[in-house]
Amino acid sequence: MKKYLTCIVCPMGCELEVEVDGEKVVSVQGNNCVRGRDYAHTECTDPRRVITTTVKTKDGRIISVKTDKAVPKNMIFECMDFINALRPECSNGCNVGDVLCKNILGTGASLVACSKIQRM
Repeated sequence: MKKYLTCIVCPMGCELEVEVDGEKVVSVQGNNCVRGRDYAHTECTDPRRVITTTVKTKDGRIISVKTDKAVPKNMIFECMDFINALRPECSNGCNVGDVLCKNILGTGASLVACSKIQRM
């Protein structure tokens, strides 16, 4: 079976043609670099995405957050429910890169701050 993907790893946006046999990638064509081949393999066997969103802190302020690594695509909604229920404590302030929650739902991904919150 052939699948057609557009690589999202770099700005080139290579059009990939991926030959898949069951759960196995047989060949990848159209990639201009090894990252495109790796993307095709991952996308066809274990698709993952980084989650970028906002959360409300315990004191009601909003902070931008993201996962520090991609989570399985089939767990995005479950992870979002978990993240939406979080109310991190940021009354002492928070800096970009601070870990607000480790290992979300066993994915190995942590939730990190993408914006700064001043100390109250």
